[in-house]
Amino acid sequence: MTDPVNRTILLLDIERFSDRDDVEQAYLRRMLYDVTDRVLESAGIDETRRLRADRGDSVMELIDAGVPITALLRALLTDVPAELRAVNRTASSSAQIRLRGVVAAGWVAVDERDGWVGSDLNHACRLLDGQILRAALRERADDFALCVSDSVYQGVVRHGHLGVPETEFHAVTVDSKNGPLNAWLHGSVPAGVAAEDHGGTGKGEAPGGSGDRPAPRVPEQGGPASDRGAPAPGPVFQGALTIGGGSIGGGTVSGDQNNVTGNQIGGDFTIGGGRGGRGEGA
Repeated sequence: MTDPVNRTILLLDIERFSDRDDVEQAYLRRMLYDVTDRVLESAGIDETRRLRADRGDSVMELIDAGVPITALLRALLTDVPAELRAVNRTASSSAQIRLRGVVAAGWVAVDERDGWVGSDLNHACRLLDGQILRAALRERADDFALCVSDSVYQGVVRHGHLGVPETEFHAVTVDSKNGPLNAWLHGSVPAGVAAEDHGGTGKGEAPGGSGDRPAPRVPEQGGPASDRGAPAPGPVFQGALTIGGGSIGGGTVSGDQNNVTGNQIGGDFTIGGGRGGRGEGA
C-alpha cells in the first residue's frame, strides 16, 4: 500500500440508477461522466490534477490538495444544476438524471489492487449514502443535492468566500454503522427525516444506538402525573395502628385512608397515646 496522501474527495451519485434498464443505465453513466468532466474543467481542475474511480452508478474523484476547494464548490453550486437542466431538457422521463454530491477532504492511500483506502474516504461515502441527503434530493427542483464534511465547512465554507454562501449550509448529523457523522447540507434540511437522521437521538431515545437499527426506547421521566398513570397498588393494612406511647397534638384520623404511594390503610389508627376511635374527641 502506498503512503496516505491528502486529497479533496468528490463523490457524485445517480438517483434511482438501479430502477432503469440497461440502455438507460448506459446513457446515465455517459451523462454523469460528461457532466463531471465539464464541471471540473470549469473549476480549473484538469485530468492531471485528479484521479477517478468508476463505481457504476457513481463517480469518485481524488483531487490534488493544491486545488482550491472554493473553486470546486462554486462550480458544483452553479454549474451542476445548469448542466443537469440542459441534459434533462432533451431526455425522456425515464432517463432524467439527478445527482447527490459530497465534498470532503482527508488522507487516502492506494492498496496493491489499486483500491482506495482511508477512514476519511469511508466517511465521505457514508455521507453520500445517508438518508438525509437522499431525502433532500427528493425535495429539490434543481436535480442536485450537495453535502460537505465538517472539516470542509469549518476550514472553508464558514469563512464566507465569494460564491460559497455559508448561510445556505445547515448542520446535520448522519447516522452510520460507525456512529454519527457531522456534516453540512446545502439548502434546507428535509423535515421528514429531521428527527430520525438529523441531530442525534430523539425524544425518549437512548444514546449510543447503532446506525443499523433504532436505539431502544426509554420511558420519559418527569412528565405530568396524568401522563405517568396511577401508581401500582401497595399492601393493604386493616385494624388500628399506634405509633409511640406519647401524644402528638392529640389528633385522630378516622376512616379508610390512601397514602401517596398507593398503600391503603383501613379502620382507625392513633398517633400518640390516646384512643383514636370513631367519633371520640368530636
